Amino acid sequence: MRNRNTNTILRGVSILFLTVALVLTILSLISYSRQRNNYPANMTIAGIPVGGLSPAEASQRLLEVYTSPIEANYDNAIIHIEPNAVGFTIDVETMLAAADLSRTGGSFWGGFWDSIWNRIPPETQIPLSSSVSEDRLRDYLQNEIALRYDQPPAPAQPIPGGTSFLPGAPGQTLDLDRAVQLISDALRSPNNRSVALSYTRSTAARPTMENLAILLKQIVTVSNFDGLIGFYMKDLQNGQEIHFAMNNKQEISVEPDIAFTASSTIKVPIVASYLINRGSNLDATTADIISRVLGRSDNSATDQVLERIDKTNGPVIVTQNMETLGLSSTFLGGMFYLGAPNLLPGRLTPGNQRADVFADPDPYSQTTPSEMGSLLADIYQCAQNGGGALVAAFPDKLNPQTCQLLINFMAQDKLGSLIQGGVPDGTLVPHKHGYVLSRDGIMHDTSDVGIVYSPGGNFVLSIYTYHPVQNIWENTNPLFVNLTQAVYNYFNVAIQ
Repeated sequence: MRNRNTNTILRGVSILFLTVALVLTILSLISYSRQRNNYPANMTIAGIPVGGLSPAEASQRLLEVYTSPIEANYDNAIIHIEPNAVGFTIDVETMLAAADLSRTGGSFWGGFWDSIWNRIPPETQIPLSSSVSEDRLRDYLQNEIALRYDQPPAPAQPIPGGTSFLPGAPGQTLDLDRAVQLISDALRSPNNRSVALSYTRSTAARPTMENLAILLKQIVTVSNFDGLIGFYMKDLQNGQEIHFAMNNKQEISVEPDIAFTASSTIKVPIVASYLINRGSNLDATTADIISRVLGRSDNSATDQVLERIDKTNGPVIVTQNMETLGLSSTFLGGMFYLGAPNLLPGRLTPGNQRADVFADPDPYSQTTPSEMGSLLADIYQCAQNGGGALVAAFPDKLNPQTCQLLINFMAQDKLGSLIQGGVPDGTLVPHKHGYVLSRDGIMHDTSDVGIVYSPGGNFVLSIYTYHPVQNIWENTNPLFVNLTQAVYNYFNVAIQ
């Protein structure tokens, strides 16, 4: 009787345990089924934890993060960039579909078994699916940031009444390519959504050519020189020019350019013509003669060079060579010795036929500031790279070595005044100066033409002056010096 009761109790306990187990299993199944409707604990979508969230909740979380503004710091300014403003979008449907596939793709009963034993599911990462319009991003950066916050370099400004310039200010420019990369990365990041935009520094701009021209004219206006001046400058880096003339401090036209007495500056075309017609293979005697022509302005040596060009028509050949270059107002009519016949009497040129201004040019030898400046620029270009009008006009007779030889001869002129007086000591200035006493024994003309080599850029200067009464050295030389110094400082603001 006791054993029967014991068995009944044991049977009841077993049934109870089985019932409880069944109920717990059913409850676990129900709980697991509900959990399976949400994303597993170790799942991230686009770097955002979505464990335990439903697809709708995960979608909302993704949009909250990836539609929040990007914070960009640029030169102490904070700019908030809305993702949609730069064409950034995320493909929520594609990411949720991938997450759902991962969530439901495994075995139901295997997952249930793992949940019973509290086994942590493996980590699942669904990558970000997004796109950004680089064109819209660049447009935004250019118009909303660079346009507002970039600072262009400020050019140096001339100091009124002097020959120097106030230094300009450097500028800054948004590094656009780098900004596109940084913001694109931030838009795709769930947590690093702040960027520091970089910029490039640009050096202070050189003064404008227009400002330099104004300064040069001011220098003439405030000087003690009240005669006629023709000025020509050429930037040998980019070909920009300044060309003007002033008569008694009033600006006048340079079309056509004014004819001046060439005086000794004509010796540059003479030696150039010799090299064109006789070549640059110089013996010691010829080299010494040319050194005397350009280094010491020796007139008798100049006549020897002309005779070596042609015994009787050397001056005419020089003139013809200049005509070939297009220098129609530059000519030489005779030798330098007293009483030499004029081989080109009464020669008319565009420069000496002007009725509004008269510089009483020598009937034997004339030129204009722009033509002599152009010749020097062509000599320089020929020496640098074999280019320029000189080589184009005489392709089989000139080369860079020949033109450099001419420049070397010009560098032997060591006057130390006029153009050379306006540059720092040691500056290379191949040049040729000229002044001549007229028949009345008074100096009316002073000129200087040269190539100035400077750290900030090389340039040509061609300056001619005439005074109908007297060209006083104490007035004219400081004017040449100041004009040259202003141009030199324009090219070398940092070291003026």
